Amino acid sequence: MMAAGSWSFGFIVFVIALALSFDFTNGLHDAANSVATVVSTRVLSPKQAVVWAAFFNFVAFLIFGTSVAETIGVGLIDIKVVDPLVIFGGLMGAVIWNILTWYWGLPSSSSHSLIGGYLGAAVAKAGWGVIIVKGWIKVISFIFIAPILGLVLGNLIMILTTWLVRNKPLKSINYWSRRLQLLSAALYSLGHGGNDAQKTMGIIAGLVFTSGHMKTFHIPLWIVLSAHTAIALGTLSGGWRIVKTMGQKIVRLRPIDGFCAETASAISIFMATHLGIPVSTTHVITGAVTGVGVARSASSVKWQVTLRIVWAWIFTIPMAAVIAALFYKVSLLFVG
Repeated sequence: MMAAGSWSFGFIVFVIALALSFDFTNGLHDAANSVATVVSTRVLSPKQAVVWAAFFNFVAFLIFGTSVAETIGVGLIDIKVVDPLVIFGGLMGAVIWNILTWYWGLPSSSSHSLIGGYLGAAVAKAGWGVIIVKGWIKVISFIFIAPILGLVLGNLIMILTTWLVRNKPLKSINYWSRRLQLLSAALYSLGHGGNDAQKTMGIIAGLVFTSGHMKTFHIPLWIVLSAHTAIALGTLSGGWRIVKTMGQKIVRLRPIDGFCAETASAISIFMATHLGIPVSTTHVITGAVTGVGVARSASSVKWQVTLRIVWAWIFTIPMAAVIAALFYKVSLLFVG
């Protein structure tokens, strides 16, 4: 295997470009999460919604730190065994799984495809001993906690909001819900950019560090800006297959429903980002939308669609890991 510092500059640039391509597909894939409710309730047109979401995806770097990036970079896999080929394999696993689930219209987690790919390539190189168990406990726990937290908060906020406006005319409720949904959509997009962009930051920083181009592991500003730009551009490109699933197939949303779901999701993501946990924004918003639907009526939720989404969550980490491991092994034939 090649020593640190012996990797060509061109290959490092190529893998950085691949990482930013993943961030682009993250924005493309998760655009649905950011804009589905606000589009489905017709508060904004699709074009207006993606511009709104992309803007807040980008400016999130002004508010959030880099604790999630550090968890991804050095908190999941022993950085001493990581090299650019591991990161290349991990990114390929993540990008391919993202593209497949986007094509199938499934709101799977871009976050979990990335960490699954990283896991698969690292294990393919050095075995299961590379895993930092403490970091994975947080990640695995939040696979279950994130959607439940979103569901509970969405349900509670929906019940509270409905009680507060119980004596108001429907026209007034819709008027204010539409305006408040602009705020909740902005907060959700801010949280999405703040948590998801950091995952790619951690991968790129790990790449630059393990290739010998950075003496200590840290997250420089150029990585921060590159990741936020890529995810914002991906969001601008849309993701309408998944918008339909998130905004219409789980439960039909009204403006007040969209406001409650986005607010619940934003609270959950802000909390996770503060704790440095790479949470799945897809899991959170799906749970919140379901919680809002349950507050109205359990029968209003299309549970067969929700079950299909859950299966996509279950398969994401292992499938991305398998694809990444295969890419790593094949890449060895060319690198030596």
